[in-house]
Amino acid sequence: MTRVVKTPQAQLGEIAISAIKINPRSRDDIPQILQGLQYLYITPLLKTALFSALEKLIPAGIDSNRGRPGMELWRIFVMGTLRLNINWDYDRLHEMVNCHITIREMLGHSGFGESYKYSLQTIKDNVALITPEILDEINQVVVNAGHDLVKKKETEPTLRGRGDSFVVETDVHYPTDLNLLYDAMRKVIASVSQESERGKAEGWRQYQHNIRQVKRAYRKAEKSKRGGYKDQDKETRRLEKVKEAHKSYIELANDFLQKALKTQEELQKEDRYNEINWLMIADYIHHANRQIDQISRRVLDGEIIPHSEKVFSLFEPHTEWISKGKAKAPVELGLRVCIMEDQFGFVLHHRVMEKEADVHIAIPMVKETKERFPNFIACSYDKGFYSKDNKAALKEELNTVILPKKGRLNKQEKEEESNPDYIKRRYQHAAVESGINALEVHGLDRCLDHGLDGFKRYVALAVVARNIQQIGAILRSRKKQRLLIKKAA
Repeated sequence: MTRVVKTPQAQLGEIAISAIKINPRSRDDIPQILQGLQYLYITPLLKTALFSALEKLIPAGIDSNRGRPGMELWRIFVMGTLRLNINWDYDRLHEMVNCHITIREMLGHSGFGESYKYSLQTIKDNVALITPEILDEINQVVVNAGHDLVKKKETEPTLRGRGDSFVVETDVHYPTDLNLLYDAMRKVIASVSQESERGKAEGWRQYQHNIRQVKRAYRKAEKSKRGGYKDQDKETRRLEKVKEAHKSYIELANDFLQKALKTQEELQKEDRYNEINWLMIADYIHHANRQIDQISRRVLDGEIIPHSEKVFSLFEPHTEWISKGKAKAPVELGLRVCIMEDQFGFVLHHRVMEKEADVHIAIPMVKETKERFPNFIACSYDKGFYSKDNKAALKEELNTVILPKKGRLNKQEKEEESNPDYIKRRYQHAAVESGINALEVHGLDRCLDHGLDGFKRYVALAVVARNIQQIGAILRSRKKQRLLIKKAA
C-alpha cells in the first residue's frame, strides 16, 4: 500500500483548502478546529513542517508509484484531531466525514458529484497509524504557530509554564475480584469453543449456556455479600452462605478451566493446534487462576489482599486505582497525565505517568519542556510536586520557580512565599485548572482506545487538537472583530 501526505492533483470541482469558507460567527467547536487546520495548511512554513512530520508515517523504501493507494496522511490527521477535539466516537466521526460539507472540503473532497464514502473500519485502522512521537513533533509546530499569532512584540520570546496532573480514565467497569473472574471465564469459554470448532474437538457446543452458568454463579456470590445482621447467630449463618456461594463459583470456574486444558492437550496430540490463539487463551487462564486464588484467600481464608497484587482490568492492564481525595470522584480508574501549559494557554508538553506520582516527574517535565522550547524560563507547580531536592534542582534549570512547600515553613521560606511577585504567580497557577478542564471537555476525560499505546496516542492527539483549536479560536476572534469594525464603519 502506498501513501502520500496530500495528493497534489486536485479533483474536478474540488475547493482549495485556502478557499474554504468557515463561519466566524459560529460558536460551535467544529469551525474553530477547522479554522486552525486551515491556518496550518495555508501557511507555507507551517505546512512544510507539518507535512515533514507526517511523512515519517510512510515506511522507508516504499515506492509511491506502486501498490494500492492508501488514505492520504492529511486526511488521517484531520480525522484524528476532529475525533478527539469534538469528543466523538468512531461512529459519529464516520457519519460526519461522510455527510458534513465543510469537513469533506477540508479532507479534499469536491462537491461536484463526489460520491466517495469512508467505511467505519477504514477510519479506525488509519487513525490508529499516527504515533505519539510524531504527534509530539507536530505539537511543537502547532505551539510555535500559536506563539507567532499571540506574541505582541518580537522582544517577548520567554515562556512561563504551569504544570499539574489529572486522571484520564480508561474505558473499564468498576473492578471486583468476582467480576474480573467472570470476565476471564467468559473469554476462556468463548475462545476455547472457537478453537474446538476449528480443530473439530467435542465438548464445547453449548458454550453460551456454559457462560450463563458462570454468570449465575457469579451473581449468586455477589448477592450473598449484601446485608448483615446484628444478631450473631444470623450473621454467622449469613457468612457461611457467603462462603458456600463463593466456593461454588470457584469450583465451577475450576471445572471449566480443567476442561479447557484437556481440550488443549487433545488438539496438540492430533496436530490441530493453533499456537498463537492458545497463547491468548493461556493469558486468560492465568488471569482466571489469579482471581480464583485471591477470592479463596479473601473470602475463605479471611486474608487481606495486598494492593500490589491486584489487577483492575483484564483488557486494559495498565489501569491504575487512583485515590486523589476528591469529593465527587474519590476513586478514579485510569492513568495520571501531567501537562505543562504556557501563559498563552497552549500545552507545551505532556507526560503519561505510569506508576509515577507528581513528586517524581516535576524535574523531568521541566527538562523535557526545555528541550522542546529553549526559551522556557519559569514554572509553577502545586504542593503535590514539592520536595526539597525538586526545588533545588528546578532553581538550577529555571529563572523563576513557584513550588509551595508542604507543611510548616521556616523564616526564609515564609519570606519567599510572602513576596508579592511570588503570590501573584501562585495565583496565576490556578489557571492551569481551566486548561485541564478544556482538555477533559474536548475528549480527554475518558480514553476510548485500547492498550497502553492507544492510550498514549489518544492523549497526544487530544493535546495537539486542543492547541489547534486555540489557534482557530484566536483567528475566529480576530475575524469577528474585523467584521464588527467593518459593519460599524
